[in-house]
Amino acid sequence: MARKSKGRQKIEMGKMNNESNLQVTFSKRRAGLFKKASELSTLCGAEIAIIVFSPGQKVFSFGHPCVQTVLERFVSGNPPQAASGTMKLIEAHRNTSVRELNMQLTQVLNQLEIEKKRGEELNHMKKANENQCWWMARKNDMSLTQLQQLKASLDELKKNVAKHAEKILIRTQNRDTAYGLDRLVILLAGASK
Repeated sequence: MARKSKGRQKIEMGKMNNESNLQVTFSKRRAGLFKKASELSTLCGAEIAIIVFSPGQKVFSFGHPCVQTVLERFVSGNPPQAASGTMKLIEAHRNTSVRELNMQLTQVLNQLEIEKKRGEELNHMKKANENQCWWMARKNDMSLTQLQQLKASLDELKKNVAKHAEKILIRTQNRDTAYGLDRLVILLAGASK
């Protein structure tokens, strides 16, 4: 069977010309970059600082444990200072809390992605359903042809409901008549004894 599409294609890396697409791509890539940095710090205990300038010259940063600490360490070139036992305990506790929060953030972001996909699927299903069920649309938005089709469908439905109701009524009357005859036969049988 021949392929209908070429599949995923490698996109040439280069600056985008469209400003709107540029901003959207920046936002998505920035979120992905920060997510990966968070995962790296969570999984490996790495200290990370990222500073990003948007095309609109806005500054975005991510840091673990914080941007300031990592930058000071980078600029000075000094390893972290040896701390007392209490400070080490506090730092370890803080790092553990940060890791737990990063893991929770990752889980929440994953759940958010799942919910976004579900929302998109529901919107797609809703649009497909609206296209199939044109008679559920607002009557003011319907064309003359659609209104005529709706009227004909409702007339047909009315006839079918009337026929069904008549059948039920006839069955009920026949059952009541048969029940009345059975009672009469029983009464006559009892009187003849």
